[in-house]
Amino acid sequence: MPRTVATRALGVGRPPSTALTPSIDMSTTYARDPDNGYSSGHVYGRKDNATVQQAERQIAELEHARDALLFGSGMAAAVAVFTALPPTHIVAPRDMYWGLRVWLQSAHRHGHEVSFVDMSRLDEVRSSLRPGRTGLVWIETPSNPLWTVTDIAAVSDLAHRAGAMVCADSTVATPVLTNPLLFGVDIVMHSATKYLNGHSDVVAGALASADRSELWLRIKDTRDQQGAVLGSFDAWLLTRGLRTLDLRVKEQSRSAAWIAERLLGHPAVSAVLYPGLPDHPGHAIAKRQMPGGFGGMLSLRLRDGAAAAIAAAAQVQLWRRATSFGGIESLIEHRASIEGEGSPCPDDLLRLSVGLEDPNDLYRDLADSLDLLTRT
Repeated sequence: MPRTVATRALGVGRPPSTALTPSIDMSTTYARDPDNGYSSGHVYGRKDNATVQQAERQIAELEHARDALLFGSGMAAAVAVFTALPPTHIVAPRDMYWGLRVWLQSAHRHGHEVSFVDMSRLDEVRSSLRPGRTGLVWIETPSNPLWTVTDIAAVSDLAHRAGAMVCADSTVATPVLTNPLLFGVDIVMHSATKYLNGHSDVVAGALASADRSELWLRIKDTRDQQGAVLGSFDAWLLTRGLRTLDLRVKEQSRSAAWIAERLLGHPAVSAVLYPGLPDHPGHAIAKRQMPGGFGGMLSLRLRDGAAAAIAAAAQVQLWRRATSFGGIESLIEHRASIEGEGSPCPDDLLRLSVGLEDPNDLYRDLADSLDLLTRT
């Protein structure tokens, strides 16, 4: 079996014909055989669409998973995990995607109790676990937007010893840089809107499982019953994006690392947050579990606070001022403005998603904006 991500991404889900590009199955329903059976294996489009299943096979292959499921968004994928759980205790990171954190803060509606901990501190993770009571540990690494690194193998071991399942949000790392299932995770989650698709034209989510566990089967039932499925055209676009995933992520990672290094020491910047920098607190762990690179995301903290951060974002020319990340175009965002009241995100922070533009041009554009701050 091919070993590289690039080869696996191109080699799975090839159409059975001589066409190099997969076709789109737009059907919502399928005909029965004369004997009243379904020899095609397809019954109804909500869970049987061939184009969706093709993209799921690609993701399962890339994540070394036994099975994968696509959803209508990353939030739909993540929430499906929690709603499929019976009432339990959940351990989640303090530093994580804000939208899911907000949902977890009211997870008591589903009978869950949630403890938010610093996942970079194993002693804190260990003390938060309740053997026989904790049902799930949620990991996000690198975390958004501070890019905190979690030791996936160590946390998975602690969780399993306490009888808990582990799910990892690996949206930022992608299968190019990390395969959480190989480090002991049970289920890996992606906002496929981001790097997996990579072209800012699909909203989708994905889960991939190491095994067809009882929880996994309940998640499949949850998706079917709630109808949180992905449309066939979006699945086709996702398949297209996956074919260039390896090239895009590696190039974006190289550019982000170069830009992060160049920004160190700029007088307007108080900190550069990027796991690839040697002084990042999680660098050693990231180097071990992200052998292909450190990702295309970084954040800057500005010395003169929120007003300076917003002003810097307003003055750039190449970076697009928009939310989301992982697309081919570079984005800049004052993250605290998006997250709003109660967010733990520092208000002096700018989140950067490095695209495929020339890194020299991106750096110069950002440096020019930051230079204006030091002259005013």
